Amino acid sequence: MTGGGKMLLACLTPLVLSGCVSSAELADQTTPYKNPVAGFQTVSARTALATGKRTVWAQSQEENRTLAADVHALVHRKTISADTAVQVALLNNKGLQAAYADIGINATDVWQQMLPENPKVSIGIFGIGAPELILFRALESMVATNLQAMMTRERRVDLARTRFEQTQLKAVEGSLRLAADTRRAWIRAVSAFETVAYLKQGQIAADAASELAKKLGESGALPKAGQAREHAFYGELTGQLAEARLNAELAKEELTRLMGLWGAEVDYFVPDRLPQLPQELRTGSAIEAEALRNRVDLQIARLELELAAKAFGLTEATRYVTDLELFTGIEAEQEIETEYELVSGDLEESKSRKVVVTPQLEVEFAIPIYDTGKARLRKAELTYLRGANLLAEKAVNIRSEARSAYTNYRARHEIGCHYKRNVLPLRQTIEQESLLTYNGMITNTFELLADTRAKINTLIMSVNAKRDFWLADADLNAAIYGPGFGGGSGGDAAPAMADAGGAGH
Repeated sequence: MTGGGKMLLACLTPLVLSGCVSSAELADQTTPYKNPVAGFQTVSARTALATGKRTVWAQSQEENRTLAADVHALVHRKTISADTAVQVALLNNKGLQAAYADIGINATDVWQQMLPENPKVSIGIFGIGAPELILFRALESMVATNLQAMMTRERRVDLARTRFEQTQLKAVEGSLRLAADTRRAWIRAVSAFETVAYLKQGQIAADAASELAKKLGESGALPKAGQAREHAFYGELTGQLAEARLNAELAKEELTRLMGLWGAEVDYFVPDRLPQLPQELRTGSAIEAEALRNRVDLQIARLELELAAKAFGLTEATRYVTDLELFTGIEAEQEIETEYELVSGDLEESKSRKVVVTPQLEVEFAIPIYDTGKARLRKAELTYLRGANLLAEKAVNIRSEARSAYTNYRARHEIGCHYKRNVLPLRQTIEQESLLTYNGMITNTFELLADTRAKINTLIMSVNAKRDFWLADADLNAAIYGPGFGGGSGGDAAPAMADAGGAGH
């Protein structure tokens, strides 16, 4: 083989080794991961299945302006329902948009792992400026190829794909958690404003009693202890009302924060009261199986275990050789040959230059004398074992969470119905009878006002029971779909919450 042929072979060897995958095949494999919204379709579909709401991954100023216009149309100077609040949060929360960016980051990781390792080229020139040479004495060129990266490429790509799938599920989990937190915040805000409304009624009654006690005290018909009792009650109720108003404003601010609103967009309202309790409840006969089938965090844990298994296989494959590189290249050396010739009795000297090309091949690797890979292998094995136990624990906990959430859901409904069907009617009857006896000059004014205050206290307890039921409904959905998710209760319950009355706050 000629020197030029040897040089060509030496230079092409690493490129052939690293080019096992054709350019067309590589382009087909990487195309899905080059998509700007790669993987987001899964997140959008699963979030919509659980919440019934749409999600958008905005990656340009134009898309952000479109979302801002949609949000403005949904909330500005409007009384929003729980479903509207959830939709706004899914569209407008910037933390959620940051979580969606992680999907793109992991997609590019898969893309990068699919690409062959770039060869490294080194060129050395020796003997520059030697007096007997024109430019240099020798030229050495080497191309280094990481053989280990080439041999483990498929394993690394598989590992990156699994991480990519896990990141998508984590984005789904984040979306569902935000939806749940927003729905809970809406429930608490509406409940707080409903409590304020009833406390206002109580304050009116307490104010009337206080004013009456003052006048009776001036006429001597009511002792100072009686006057102080009514004044103290009015003062305490005024403090409770101020605290309730503060809680309502803070609850609404929490809702605003979750929806990502600021500026003019905070000019929105929530209803005056929570929806009534649903007539029918969902069945819990297969609640555990439903939770095991739908829980996103359980699926993330399964992928975590799969990642540990694949990492274990990669560690085992590279146990003995952790760095293997192939160096191929050429060495071109100029040689000067001196020839002597007898011409006309004189000895004449002539010099000629000759380039000698020598192919080179080197292999570089670490000798596992001290680190034989046993420690890394043991670490990978224990990582897998830990993941298996955590997955088993999560499955047990999910079953328990589903049972507890359903028990709480039914119990809260029974408590709320108890106040609505039993306690409140009794309080209304007492108030009506007190009014009749008052008109008949049998009951005095203070007794009538005391009955009115007692009824208001019962109304507040009823509001709290109703609030606790809707929160339990959200927790039940959290136990089915994933931590933090509290979507609509389904059936007639979700429309009832959306149709809650009142002008709003």
